[in-house]
Amino acid sequence: MIGSLAACGGAAQTSTPPASGAPAASGEPSTGVTEDSAGNILAADGSFEIAMITDKGDINDKSFNQGTWEGIKNYCSENGKTCKYYKPAAATTDDYVTSMEQAIKDGAKVVVTPGFLFEEPVYKVQDQYPDVKFILIDGNPNDAVQPNPTYKTADNTVGVLFSEEQVGYLAGYAAVKDGYTNLGFMGGMAVPAVVRYGYGFVQGADAAAAELGETVNMNYYYTGDFAATPEAQTMAAGWYTSGTEVIFGCGGSVGNSVMAAAEASSGKVIGVDVDQSSESDTVISSAMKGLSSAVEQMLDHYYNDSFPGGQNLTLGAADNAVELPMATSKWNNFTQEDYDTLFSKLASGEITLKKDTDAEIPTDLGCANVTLNYIAE
Repeated sequence: MIGSLAACGGAAQTSTPPASGAPAASGEPSTGVTEDSAGNILAADGSFEIAMITDKGDINDKSFNQGTWEGIKNYCSENGKTCKYYKPAAATTDDYVTSMEQAIKDGAKVVVTPGFLFEEPVYKVQDQYPDVKFILIDGNPNDAVQPNPTYKTADNTVGVLFSEEQVGYLAGYAAVKDGYTNLGFMGGMAVPAVVRYGYGFVQGADAAAAELGETVNMNYYYTGDFAATPEAQTMAAGWYTSGTEVIFGCGGSVGNSVMAAAEASSGKVIGVDVDQSSESDTVISSAMKGLSSAVEQMLDHYYNDSFPGGQNLTLGAADNAVELPMATSKWNNFTQEDYDTLFSKLASGEITLKKDTDAEIPTDLGCANVTLNYIAE
């Protein structure tokens, strides 16, 4: 690629702390806070300042919730702060609001919500609790009234988005550069973040194919959910049987369905959100975004009186907020030098990409070197 490049074109249930004075599961730090058996970091009297509300998953989902919670816990451990997570009774706006209000009633000064499903709940509560700070990861608060929702990010709220199309591009480019020309993208719900991952994946594959003089075949599908289902596994298995070499499993537990299919057929998988290499030997890389670091950064702003309230931030390569974990990736031909060169071009803006707002469906991306089999829901 020479010169300026352009790509083609979730009653509230809470974790339960031990009785006051009970020993911490992992010992008691010198700061006087303790970690209970559920993983919450609490003051000696059981109080806390930072709350996280989970979406459809839980804090051990090896994906979005876990990455966010690990960032919160890391910040608390390093700075002597306290935190507690809440798992709503169900994945509905009302249940999310109930959990958020319970957390605030219990003493939360900061509420962290991971995922676009919290856009409406945060919109509903942010003005009711002006003394509480809200950190919305992967979304901007709105009233969810379609087709034209009203967006408002209050002064006590920050919305954090990521340039998923950039790391999707890295994954697609690397896969083709590594010799894989039969690819698949299996997303969860077709929400903006998932769409951006997929669009970047197509464009990265297209760019590498153009360089190599190849044509890439790609199956592309949104399951409509973030759950691991027999249907998703069966579809992935069918793709592998038909010659697909690598599937980008993009959508929470959807990736587990893809991994199960890959394990049964010697297929390969690209993980999402966090480094999923420990989940399956079939994972050759992961399209990661800096969930932990973004949360830590926002918490640091809060405790240093520089909270970016009222802002909607988008973090990408220029912020070191997206990456492929090269240390654990299993590439044969795609080198660290290849990665560094490509990453720098994304960070500098030399490579520009189409996003969810630029194309209605992936076949509209105009990627001439990718034969795309888009399977509508």
